[in-house]
Amino acid sequence: MYIKYLQLANFRNYKDLSLELNKETNVFIGDNAQGKTNVLESIYYCSLGKSHRTSKDKELINWEEQEAYINAYVCKERLDKKIEIKIFKDGKKGVKINSIKLNKIAELMGVLNAVIFSPEDLKIVKESPSFRRKFLDIELCKLNAKYYYNLVQYNKVLEERNSLLRRYSDKAQAIIDVYDDQLSTFGTAIIKERIKYIQRLNIKGKIIHDDITSGNEVIEFKYLTFTEDFLNIQSEFKKSLIKNRQKDFERKTTSVGPHRDDFLISINNIDTRSYGSQGQQRTSVLTIKFASLEIIKDEIGEYPVLLLDDVLSELDLGRQKYILNSLKNVQSIITCTGIENIKGYLDDNIKIFRVNDGKIVYEYLNK
Repeated sequence: MYIKYLQLANFRNYKDLSLELNKETNVFIGDNAQGKTNVLESIYYCSLGKSHRTSKDKELINWEEQEAYINAYVCKERLDKKIEIKIFKDGKKGVKINSIKLNKIAELMGVLNAVIFSPEDLKIVKESPSFRRKFLDIELCKLNAKYYYNLVQYNKVLEERNSLLRRYSDKAQAIIDVYDDQLSTFGTAIIKERIKYIQRLNIKGKIIHDDITSGNEVIEFKYLTFTEDFLNIQSEFKKSLIKNRQKDFERKTTSVGPHRDDFLISINNIDTRSYGSQGQQRTSVLTIKFASLEIIKDEIGEYPVLLLDDVLSELDLGRQKYILNSLKNVQSIITCTGIENIKGYLDDNIKIFRVNDGKIVYEYLNK
């Protein structure tokens, strides 16, 4: 899978941009705040229908305009796809695949698979459980339309249950069982898929991490939820909801469920979040991202597009070398401020683009 052609109109600081991309490595060079990341953001938007940088779509539109346009031509092993997205100032958007309008954003999932690696991804290791849950949800939504459906339904029921908890009454007590049944059904489906993904992350991640660290470290991932009885999750979930019901009414929020879950990242049996060095935390993220790449490859039969947003400067030489040596058979789109430190690892099958204030020009690689 690779993007052959990308067109932007009024997207961020690009008034009118057309690019033909290399099917292997593409490097965008320029100073900060020139628009390098905006290119990656537009590609990621075509993958998920949302930005990795903002939850407000109107921020993607050039401030002088009322709408933005993205057009990405995706070459796939089975059938090429043309993705067109219009983003409007009122928050609405329209998506077409091969000129056919989509009725739901869920239909966009899997058309273009992309894995992004940016400095912000350190939050997966360092910050609160919400960042790790978000990572799992994004990766699973790419691969599993049913997961996306269950996640949407779960969040809808959760919102309704929390609304009920805020209106404590005899009537609320009488009907909460209905919400608990629905929550445990959708929630169990979510947890089961997350556990399966963590198992796959362990298999792929241990091999990758061993390679990066030359066998000096062993990484492990463990899903953390309200029960360790994974054979009876739904019944355990229902019991936990009933057990915590009074506390939930007092606190006016649901205290157990996949919206509260987490996963542990350990290196050599030590919690990386609390006790890992900065180098170990960075390596953990690198392992997670490249393991995700391999999981998608196993699932769909071809590699997704890899987006590397100014991460090379954040890594030491050994980790840079690992990334650059792993780019074979993967379309990679890299942003950086300079190419001097990495060009020795790049082959001749590469395109280099110079970015300056929303203008992009092609450059030749001189080794």
